[in-house]
Order: sequence, then structure tokens, then C-alpha cells
Amino acid sequence: MSPEAAMAWFRGWAHAARLALVLAVAGLSPAFYTPRLRATATKQLYFTVWQVFVPFTLFSALLSVVIIEITIRLARGYGLGVYALELVITVLTLELLPLLTALFVALRSGSAIATEIALMRVSGELDAMAAEGVDPMEREFLPRVLAASVSVFMLTVVSCAMALIAAYFSMYGLSPWGFSEFTWTVAEVFTVRQLGSIAIKTVLFGVAVAVIPIAAGLSATRDMKSAPVAVLGGMVRLFFALGLIEVLSLAVKYV
Repeated sequence: MSPEAAMAWFRGWAHAARLALVLAVAGLSPAFYTPRLRATATKQLYFTVWQVFVPFTLFSALLSVVIIEITIRLARGYGLGVYALELVITVLTLELLPLLTALFVALRSGSAIATEIALMRVSGELDAMAAEGVDPMEREFLPRVLAASVSVFMLTVVSCAMALIAAYFSMYGLSPWGFSEFTWTVAEVFTVRQLGSIAIKTVLFGVAVAVIPIAAGLSATRDMKSAPVAVLGGMVRLFFALGLIEVLSLAVKYV
């Protein structure tokens, strides 16, 4: 990597960190929660969650069933069937599904956010807003961050719920007699510490999915050729950030 490319890479991260701090301050200010912001956030939630709710739920259920069946059969083959349920619940709900959900929202919404903001930058729409006295933070940025964060959280909850349902039926079928053992195992996995860990990780995923693409879009200039470069750079940083959050989460919990 050339020195110029390295400096551009670090400037991109610095810009994203600075924007995250500004958005955090704005998010804690009640003055920003106007009817216009709520309407924009609701519209973003509709596109991010409701339009993909059914296919995402079916996909997460299918993925969970396949992984659970493979894990249970392998565990039983090695004489470790007693640990199979706890293993699949831990791996799926605490590690794999939250990361996959964040990647899904990043692919669907993160790239769209970066493209929209970059095109606003190229067309001068953001400058026109500022000239008219309209705060882009309230009208464009903060609603997208709120919608993306809520989207990651909601879809993570849905995918984890589907994984728990699939795990029960894979282990016990239609019999109700395994419910007591199943709930005991779930309680063993979802301790207060683990719930706090997954909540913090999910929030960080949601913030990253929106803040990094917005920062990337703002790095575009009035030249149309700068838009795809900004979007591509933002998506690379976003995937790197999601991976880093997951690695740090694993290190804190298991190392």
C-alpha cells in the first residue's frame, strides 16, 4: 500500500469515528427527535425490516436447521450427544446468527445508504439543505442510523428465535417432554453476562452498518466518479469493522 493510500485509509476511519461521536451526541439530544425524523426513520425501517422479514426468516430457519442437524449428528457420532444442544445454541444464537444478520443488513442497507449519501454529495443536495436551514443530521443521517440499529437488533432476535425453535424440534421432535430439559439448557446458555455481551455486540453491529456507509458517502466530491470509489471504500471498511467487532467479542468471552 502506498503512503497516499494508507493516509486515505486512516482518514476514512477517522472520519467515521468523528461522525459516530457527532451522531451519538445527536442521538442523546431530545431536540433531534422531531416528527420529521420519526417519519423518516419509520420509512427506513419499512425498507430495511418489513420488506425482507419473510425471506430472511425463512433463510435463517433453513440455515439453522442444516447447522443443527449436522452438529447433532456429529456430536452423537463422537459420543458427545449430551453436549450437542448447548453447543448449537451457543454457536448459533451467540455468535453466528448475529454476525450473519449484520452482514445481511450491511449488504442490503449499508451499500444503499452509502450510495444515497454519495449521490446527495455529488448533486449538491446536502449543501442545498444546509443553505435552506435544514439540518442533514436530523433529516438524513440520524434516521438511517436509528433504523439500521433497530433493524439489526430485530432481525437478530427473529433469527435467534427461529434457531431455538429449530433446535428443539431437531432434538425432541413433536414431543413436549423435552421442554423442561430444553429450557434448562437455554437458561444455562443465556446468562446475564451472555445476554449483555450479545446486546452490546448487536448495538455495535447496528451502529457500524449505518455510520461507516454514511461517512463513506460524505467522502465523495462533486465529481460523479468519486461516488463508486467512496461506496466501495466504505463497504470494505464496514466488513472489516464487523469482523473486528466479532473477533474482539470472541476474545473477551473465550480467551
